[in-house]
Amino acid sequence: MKEFLQNKYKTLLFHLFLWGLWFYLPVSMAPDEEFYSRAFQIAILISCTHIPLFLVNTELLIPRVLEKKGVRSYLWYLLGVMAVVILFHNFLREQIGRDFIHVQPGHGSGIKGAIAITLVAAISTGYGLLNYFARQERIHQEKVQERLQSELSFLRNQISPHFIFNVLNGIVYLIRTKSDLAEPITLKLSEIIRYMLYVNDREEVPLEKELNYLKVYMDLQNVRFGDDVTVHFEQSGDPLDYTIEPMLLIPFVENAFKHGIGMLESPSISVTFAMQGANLSFKVRNKIAPESEAQKASGSGIGLRNVKRRLDLLYPQAHQLTVDAQEGWFEANLKLHLHRPNA
Repeated sequence: MKEFLQNKYKTLLFHLFLWGLWFYLPVSMAPDEEFYSRAFQIAILISCTHIPLFLVNTELLIPRVLEKKGVRSYLWYLLGVMAVVILFHNFLREQIGRDFIHVQPGHGSGIKGAIAITLVAAISTGYGLLNYFARQERIHQEKVQERLQSELSFLRNQISPHFIFNVLNGIVYLIRTKSDLAEPITLKLSEIIRYMLYVNDREEVPLEKELNYLKVYMDLQNVRFGDDVTVHFEQSGDPLDYTIEPMLLIPFVENAFKHGIGMLESPSISVTFAMQGANLSFKVRNKIAPESEAQKASGSGIGLRNVKRRLDLLYPQAHQLTVDAQEGWFEANLKLHLHRPNA
């Protein structure tokens, strides 16, 4: 609403300036004895011919004829309207001069009128085209933004069920093998689901909440696997006052638990979270089987493909992601420039 009022205000100022100047220039050059009659004549001509031509061109011909029928049809329509306006302009000028104020039209007044009409048509065409292209660009940006939002919503919705199914499978395993641990795992799962519901419709969340969510997930996996896997977490720097796209970091850790545990001797996972100013460095490292190194280096799997696309959409010039697999280790290293809300 505010933007709409601002645009209307700017349009009003433009018209006041244009027609004020358009009226002032010819009137200022009139002889003293003809000043008032010339001012009256110019005001009538501008009101009855120039302004209608300007509005018909900018509000009707450009947005409708030009857009729907093309340039050639628009030019023919414009020339036709100009011809009608020129004829009416000359007729009106003669009638005003003879019947109302008794000022005879000067020599060449018809040519001057045609030149004035042509100038009005040129100015209105330039103004109308600028508005037209600005409107088209705004519509294009709105469509692009809508597509991006739809794609981001789709990517987010892919993460949630995928992640919950993995956790539920873990709970089923615990019920069968370590039933005494099923209850704390279920409670931690409720924390995770509560967080996911909380961030479902939010563009960004506090980085501290995202980090806590990450810790709950690792605690959940520690309870599940116990001493069968070594999990090392290291944090440095202060995550306060910064925001991040929700559930952006969890796919890296989930990927490590999914592929870093199995037919491996002494599986190990390392997660490093470091903040330096507004720059986040997030590194996840896990052991992998030698035969899967090529596959993991390509970043295959829904989780990493998903997060790469989200990074491209949300942080196009503010992130650096490297994925590497060699010598039995897989490493994902993300560097991200964050910002404070309302900064």
